[in-house]
Amino acid sequence: LCPPRGCETCEELRLGLLQLLSLLLRRCGASMAPYLSDVTRILQATLLDDYAEVRRESCRCAVACAQAMPEHFHMQSESLISPLMQTISHQHYRVRVDVIQATGTVIQFGNGKSVDDVLSHLAQRFFDEIPKVRQAVTTVIGEWLLHLRDRYSYFHKLVPLLLSGFTDEIPENMELAWSYWEKIGLQWEKENEEDLKDKIDFSVAPSHYPKGVTRPGVGCRELVSRNLSKILPGLCHDITDWVESTRIKASQLLYILLLHTEDHITQHMELLLRTLYRACMDEKSDVVRNCVKAAELIGTFVSPKVSLRLITSAFEKTPMPSYIMILTAVIRGSPKEVLKPHLTDLGNTLSKAEVCQRSEEVFYMEQLLCCVQALIEVCQEDCKEISLQLTKVLVTVMAIPHSQHLKEKVEETMCSLAKVQQLDDFLYLYKQHIIQLMEWVSVSHNCWTCYSPELLQLDIIATHSGPVIGEALHDFILILKTCLQPNKDPQMRLKLFTLLSQLLQKANETVNSQGQFLSYLETVIKDILAPNLQWHAGRTAAAIRTTAVSCLWALIHCEMLSPKEILEVEGMLMPQIIASLDEDSKMTRLMACRIVDVFLKVCGRQFDSDKLINTYPEVLKRLDDASPDVRLAAAHTLTNWFKCLKDNDVKSVMQNNIRFLYQELLIHLDDQDQNIQNAVLEVLKEGSILYPELLVREIEVVVHKHRTPVYCNQLLNHIQSPKES
Repeated sequence: LCPPRGCETCEELRLGLLQLLSLLLRRCGASMAPYLSDVTRILQATLLDDYAEVRRESCRCAVACAQAMPEHFHMQSESLISPLMQTISHQHYRVRVDVIQATGTVIQFGNGKSVDDVLSHLAQRFFDEIPKVRQAVTTVIGEWLLHLRDRYSYFHKLVPLLLSGFTDEIPENMELAWSYWEKIGLQWEKENEEDLKDKIDFSVAPSHYPKGVTRPGVGCRELVSRNLSKILPGLCHDITDWVESTRIKASQLLYILLLHTEDHITQHMELLLRTLYRACMDEKSDVVRNCVKAAELIGTFVSPKVSLRLITSAFEKTPMPSYIMILTAVIRGSPKEVLKPHLTDLGNTLSKAEVCQRSEEVFYMEQLLCCVQALIEVCQEDCKEISLQLTKVLVTVMAIPHSQHLKEKVEETMCSLAKVQQLDDFLYLYKQHIIQLMEWVSVSHNCWTCYSPELLQLDIIATHSGPVIGEALHDFILILKTCLQPNKDPQMRLKLFTLLSQLLQKANETVNSQGQFLSYLETVIKDILAPNLQWHAGRTAAAIRTTAVSCLWALIHCEMLSPKEILEVEGMLMPQIIASLDEDSKMTRLMACRIVDVFLKVCGRQFDSDKLINTYPEVLKRLDDASPDVRLAAAHTLTNWFKCLKDNDVKSVMQNNIRFLYQELLIHLDDQDQNIQNAVLEVLKEGSILYPELLVREIEVVVHKHRTPVYCNQLLNHIQSPKES
């Protein structure tokens, strides 16, 4: 059996010999002491045997040997550690279980110094896929913590291993770890009763404690607190380990340790926060979730005066998503009454431009939103004192171009903020703060560019506040007047004109909700629209003219202006609109046609002959437009032009102009598009009232040239029998 004499080749014989040795050790006990060195040499060889059953029996022999001669075993125990550790990762789980049990007994009865040699191997077995293996490790560690002679020297190494069992997937293993831990805590409490007397007698339970969590006993808490300074550095290193399973296990353990440490966490805050900031950026969601839970315990047990000062000062210097994530967790874990004195500082910090406008990264904005939600959930009605700051943050989150999916969440958060202040909905929140919000965004409006975050914030405030923007119309118009001057950033002007056009489409529900918009009409026309309707070369300038024309059309089309006010607008902008009929943009030409049409319809009868003569040629050109929509709009405009001459003294001096118009319209009556033909026919029918004989003569000149003379015949019938038509 001994290596020097050769090794038995038959597996069953080797196994039988080991079973015989086990029987001898159990029966003879201490009488085997003279042969201890021989026994250990045998076990050193058989623990590495190729046959799994031999290894298992060797483990049982090692246990029997340790128990048979405890007074002498410690002299030889170290020689068994190496072969045991070589076998601890054996492919058969039963072998692994026996090795772990044997290791526990060998060190229990042997040399305690060997603990350092086996700890890393035992720690790895906590990641074993087999529950029985993990159970065996928990049992060994628990027994050592209860009975190992030198256990006080190894508390900081053994306690983390046992506490790791609290998160085992198998309930039985969790219960086993808890039962050992309770016994260990009670034993340590009893052994240190004098030292803990005051704490036991005068201990007061925290007023705020995590829901659904049982508070560990005083012995357990003290044992962890006194060893945390030794445990924490290694644990923080493991949380950022490259192995995923190690990071998860370490993050789970961190929560358990902090739960035991309670207010003693304070002295370790800097190391803890550095670790949590980094761990919360982990790609594994389990690690992040565990670290957030741990951060909530910081809020529960550490004074906000300490924790909030450290966190806010860190992310004021370098704002990162993980910093805000930790701040959110601390807020969620804190009691309402403790947070109240710090609300103003928190609100001011979050609403600072360098914090809330630091990044357009969606993840950053999500964390910012979560932080606001946490404040509202925890502080409830106390949030009234920082309502403006929180509203600023929410507006900023909503303003980020890439965070549209957050819009619903932001609205829900705004509603929550309104609700805790007894307001009906978020519109009342805007109503409460609209003046301050407009002052906030307009601080630097003289220097805005298309990249300014304030431009996006203004867009959200103006469109999202609905009728409330009408209460801050003075500030809003002032911003537009300043930022829409021709010397300002073209892209910014495009965005602002788009915003204004959007608001004017529902003017009575937005800018005119208070009925005050008309008092700013002259400013809008002279200082905003007119300068931007002037022709300048370039595509960007053309795009700005298009948006300006679009704003004017929205203003006229929203039916907010009276005929008198439309006449004032026409007097100031008619030349620019006539010029816009010749723009490259189809949309500009179409809206310009429609605007001229409204001018003619509403106040055309007040035009003098010069204005009428200057108007129709440009509109007539649009009948040759490439766009059918523009041609139809032009035809409709000419109909209203003819209507302007009814009962008008200028008709007589414009006979030649009317004759020319008849001639041109008869040409377009032969258009290939039937819709255009019908529209032109209606124009001529309207115009025929002015000089019917003149129109008949013009028809007779061209009727034989038309491809579709039916329209000419219809027109003749209309002129000759107006009543029938």
